[in-house]
Amino acid sequence: MLAIRSTKCPVAFVGVAGALVVLVTAVHVFMVPILPASLDYFGARSSISRPKNVLPAVGVDSRLRGRFPSDSYGAVAFRGAPWKAEIGRWLAGCHANSSSVDVTEAIGAKRCEKDCSGHGVCNYNLGECRCFHGYSGKGCEEVQKLECNLPSSPEWPVGLWIVSTCAAHCDKTRAMCFCGPGTKYPDRPVAEACGFKTILPAKPGDPKLTDWKTPDLENIFTTNSSKLGWCNVVPEDAYSSKVKFKEECDCKYDGLWGQFCETRVECSCINQCSGHGHCRGGFCQCCSGYFGIDCSIPSAYSLAYDWPPWLQTPVNLPDLKILNSTTIDVKAVVQKKRPLIYVYDLPAEFDSHLLEGRHYRFQCVNRIYDDKNRTLWTQQLYGAQIALYESILASPHRTLNGDEADYFYVPVLDSCLITRSDDAPHLLLPRDLRRRSYNALEYYRMAYDHIAQQYPYWNRTAGRDHIWFFSWDEGACYAPKEIWKSMMLVHWGNTNTKHKNSTTAYWADNWDDIPLDKRGNHPCFDPRKDLVLPAWKEPNPGAIWLKLWARPRKNRTTLFYFNGNLGSAYEGGRPEDTYSMGIRQKLAAEFGSTPNKQGSLGRQHAADVTVTYLRTEKYYEELASSVFCGVLPGDGWSGRMEDSMLQGCIPVIIQDGIFLPYENVLNYNSFAVRIQEDDIPGLISTLRGINDTQVQFMLGNVRQMWQRFFYRDSILLEAQRQKRLFSEEAPWSVEVSKLPDDDDAFATFIQVDLLLNLLCGLDVIILTT
Repeated sequence: MLAIRSTKCPVAFVGVAGALVVLVTAVHVFMVPILPASLDYFGARSSISRPKNVLPAVGVDSRLRGRFPSDSYGAVAFRGAPWKAEIGRWLAGCHANSSSVDVTEAIGAKRCEKDCSGHGVCNYNLGECRCFHGYSGKGCEEVQKLECNLPSSPEWPVGLWIVSTCAAHCDKTRAMCFCGPGTKYPDRPVAEACGFKTILPAKPGDPKLTDWKTPDLENIFTTNSSKLGWCNVVPEDAYSSKVKFKEECDCKYDGLWGQFCETRVECSCINQCSGHGHCRGGFCQCCSGYFGIDCSIPSAYSLAYDWPPWLQTPVNLPDLKILNSTTIDVKAVVQKKRPLIYVYDLPAEFDSHLLEGRHYRFQCVNRIYDDKNRTLWTQQLYGAQIALYESILASPHRTLNGDEADYFYVPVLDSCLITRSDDAPHLLLPRDLRRRSYNALEYYRMAYDHIAQQYPYWNRTAGRDHIWFFSWDEGACYAPKEIWKSMMLVHWGNTNTKHKNSTTAYWADNWDDIPLDKRGNHPCFDPRKDLVLPAWKEPNPGAIWLKLWARPRKNRTTLFYFNGNLGSAYEGGRPEDTYSMGIRQKLAAEFGSTPNKQGSLGRQHAADVTVTYLRTEKYYEELASSVFCGVLPGDGWSGRMEDSMLQGCIPVIIQDGIFLPYENVLNYNSFAVRIQEDDIPGLISTLRGINDTQVQFMLGNVRQMWQRFFYRDSILLEAQRQKRLFSEEAPWSVEVSKLPDDDDAFATFIQVDLLLNLLCGLDVIILTT
């Protein structure tokens, strides 16, 4: 499938870019990140939790103050959202400076050694190859041997268990297990338990277990007509129950569909290769001279085959017939918008290899494709990292000219790295500290080493204009000390003012033991320079069609609602006392509406309060039937803030000193309530004390700004690709396309970058205190 890029953005393809520097150099090199903010983050209610304020006081020109007065909640509205007063004034007064500009950009023309031997993609700007998974060398001519199994022993014939463990044929370019030569279906996966003996339950109700020491060769390879081995089963015969097969086998790898992996389908790639390449397991194999992780960047050679409609006539177009024999210098005019973001084309081990080598199709991506190549959105909360990456690459804010850039995005995919830690021998955790958090730290440090050594941009501000995304449960807590001056995008805004150590209950993610000489002594989140972004939420066509975010107050009959894991006191609850830092457990002890293991309800349970662990198919409906909804942590962040906003429910935040999405720039008093952890017993009394006028005001703000917690831009990019492939539009595409063109998560991210870029120029007076 050749997916076509969305035309939502006026410049469509954005691989080549220029910039027009309109600010003085001192603005570019901001030695101290500056965010305007009021001194009171969370308002005046006594029960509200106030993380220690660390932002400088900033004044603005009196002309802006007069033009954009704050309301009674201390907010200034900008594009439908209530911002902290001085931030709102800056944005409202300076937004015109993001207008489009025509710039001149160089088009790459450096050839790569051996044209990457057919095993990689040439970066025509650098003249360097990005090799596919399992290949290396300057020309991608070297074939690697990536083992599936750990070293064997008499006790473990195929080695200790690991996700890539293989009792059949190991594809050593990807460390994946297949049936292999000599079988009827050599490309059929033999993933994990499929290749090993099954231990039947000792008694009814017990689960089946896998004997990882004993390969099950008979049930994999046999040609017995009554029970064919997995590698020889004809799908039609199995579906019609003509033959039996091993039920522990299934289809886990991306790009294959059906119980027997009989249908090849589209894999998940960044922007689906922008219509200029083929997605091979997660790595874009570009064609016709295009390059980049999503094949979105044209080279001088691609112009001989394809003239992008967004690209104006080059300033010095050469004779295309001599491209292959002469060094050329092609320049073109491109329309862009500030702030300009340069995206590093990192070595593939930081992004494409992590996608291409996935052992589970759902890992770290926000979509897969069915047997008809229709989009299936996933519930992968970490999918925000992919969504933001795609939006940046496909936006008019992207530039290839680092000298003109305002920001530099470093696309390390930690969501893929952490989910894949220890899943193959070549991805084993470090021996000195077996922590996924430490492994991620080392990857970020290696990415820093690469850009600091290979590019000139880091040193001009010591990395202060660089942006890194840490999507995992505790955000940038494990960021290496070398990059801490940069802007961190996270889902977990722990300032460490109260919760000073690792808050996860899962040992592999705990960062407390990471040596100080690696991590430094920085907090997890610095609101002066960092930003909390929303987690990924799939587009739910039913919820959007019903406009659950707009449900009026009279139809919201539940005062307070929370549904989730409540800890060890409840069936199926997490056993660790440290889970959710004990906050969910305290809430349930007071207001639990479902009996715990002892049959008890919460001490203060009430008819209009729901605090339950019971999963329900009506979750969105129940959120939309509530006035207030709980936002509590899990193992680090959870997706409850996004759930609340998308269903129009006022968020009630209980996590001291930990910022939620955009909380250092938006005026949370206008649409949310913060409760101190120690004040949980008084929660319901506090909520009942909020008068109806305040409730209506907050609900109105939630209705206006809910899309800022939704990655609509990335979803619409996919909708445009699907529309070009299919005449019938999918329900999710229909409903998302109907939404008002309000600012979403990506637009909010750009607005914050615009703010940090100080586009007000001389209209801003910075005050020190």
